[in-house]
Amino acid sequence: MSNRRPPTLDPYDPLGIDDLLQPEEIAIRDTVRSMLASEVDPYVAEWFETGDLPARDLMRAFGKVGLLGMHLDGYGCAGTSATAYGIACLELEAADSGIRSMVSVQGSLAMYAIWAFGSEDQKQTWLPRMASGEAVGCFGLTEPDAGSDPASMRTVARQDAGGDWILNGTKMWITNGSIADVAVVWAQTEEAGSGRGVRGFVVPTETPGFTGTTIKHKMSLRASVTAELVLDDVRLPADAVLPEVTGMRGPLSCLSEARYGIVWGAMGAARSSYEAARSYAGTRTQFGAPIAGFQLTQAKLADMSLELNKGILLALHLGRRKDTVGLRPEQVSYGKLNNVREALEICRTSRTILGANGISLEYPVIRHMNNLESVLTYEGTSEMHTLIVGQALTGQAAFRPSQS
Repeated sequence: MSNRRPPTLDPYDPLGIDDLLQPEEIAIRDTVRSMLASEVDPYVAEWFETGDLPARDLMRAFGKVGLLGMHLDGYGCAGTSATAYGIACLELEAADSGIRSMVSVQGSLAMYAIWAFGSEDQKQTWLPRMASGEAVGCFGLTEPDAGSDPASMRTVARQDAGGDWILNGTKMWITNGSIADVAVVWAQTEEAGSGRGVRGFVVPTETPGFTGTTIKHKMSLRASVTAELVLDDVRLPADAVLPEVTGMRGPLSCLSEARYGIVWGAMGAARSSYEAARSYAGTRTQFGAPIAGFQLTQAKLADMSLELNKGILLALHLGRRKDTVGLRPEQVSYGKLNNVREALEICRTSRTILGANGISLEYPVIRHMNNLESVLTYEGTSEMHTLIVGQALTGQAAFRPSQS
């Protein structure tokens, strides 16, 4: 039995989770946190309020510190561990979910699709420019009538006699869509000899027939560019298709990469809200004492700290597995389902501690709370992840209503 006296408990890290991180991971975290403190934190509340942000300038800034596609190897990417990427996502979302989403769509969706399934020419053409932030990418999967059921997409690609592909369809709620230089678009195809199947296409956005229109009037993810994509007889050469994948395995693999980042990122939004509430409770006085001294406030803070640190430990566990034996999609669903749900509850509870000030953009809480309402349902709703976990536990798929 050790007689060593444990160190004083750190309210910012009560479980000593930092002791589980490698020096390189801490250095990456500190670099990202410092960059956000100068480039994002002073301005993000205004961007959220106005519904606009200097997205392309930010993308180049993120590229300079190696954040874009950082967990990919080669082609100008940093080649970090999955855990280090997750830690960066936590810091990005502590600034704002829209900021993390911008980086996640660039690296884990658009870049990953090209990196994992693209031709060597596609990789050489796009990945170095995307890693530097000089080229912006988006990922066209969701449609107005196909969200949780992407296999029912209506966007189609047909190949003409000369070998060119002709794409027609509409994609909705596409992050980075109206500022992108390249879109990875998924479409139903009818290829000779192979039957009907979903294929991915690398679409330069300057191609005639392609338009990206920014979606306005959002009350969530306002510090983020969200767009509708329309493809009207977009003609692409034969080699625009991603050659290494056919079927839903392609887009679902990309989504699993992005969902992993959300597992970490949601805890960033939760941490920011929790720290704002803890700080506020220590300075706000009622009935002649700081509200931090009242039992009900301490109960809220204790519960929030429990869920925050459990969520970070879950994310770290999944990150270590991803770096060693790999992750199953069902395990990612465990993480997204738990961590987004608990992060949203932490934000809502933090809002109650701040009272009326909790709805002011002078504090980050209402911004994170509104953002997480989107994170709760994008890249797989909580209902879908519940059913994914349920199927893993029972062996029974419950994605369709029972037929009488």
